[in-house]
Amino acid sequence: MFLTKSSVRSAFDPILVRDPVYLRSPQARDYTEWAELREHSRTHLIRWEQDWAPENLTLASFRQRLRQFDRDAKRACGLSLFVFRRSDSVLVGGLTLTNIRYGAARAATIGYWIGEPYIKCGFGLAAVSALLVHVFDSLGLNRVEAACQRGNIASQRLLVSSGFHREGQAEDYLKINGKWRDHDLYAVTARRHRERNQD
Repeated sequence: MFLTKSSVRSAFDPILVRDPVYLRSPQARDYTEWAELREHSRTHLIRWEQDWAPENLTLASFRQRLRQFDRDAKRACGLSLFVFRRSDSVLVGGLTLTNIRYGAARAATIGYWIGEPYIKCGFGLAAVSALLVHVFDSLGLNRVEAACQRGNIASQRLLVSSGFHREGQAEDYLKINGKWRDHDLYAVTARRHRERNQD
């Protein structure tokens, strides 16, 4: 894994590479590919995230997302990245780092999605692994947290493979498609991440 930076590229606008993917900030030109992948993957994704109305996939909605991503990056409180297959630059998913806290906590929450045609190809694991290096080495955070539903075995395996440890369960944690869902809570710290990657 390596991080590409220039003198003008901030830690909140990175390009991260870890085969077989690279990650970068979403751009307006990504709209068509993003909308098509999200719509194609709707049945797969809404088992784990809130369903979306048709207007959520419009160009106007996408531009609004980009403005919010930009505001979060400028305030250093959030980071949103798209995941692309390195061999042909096809969009395969996305990652978010939200609820970034500084001070004594130095922590954040990670979220991710992979489009249905690209699941079980190693793209999610590579993307999360690349982001963790960036979080601990460039952003200087100490802890990354994640939550997933009990039935999401693929996500649980991805988290464990990335070095996360299960810390417990949160009752009625998120409302997914009209129902409050329990979630398992996971976390990885900078110390554990360094120790794991020294082996």
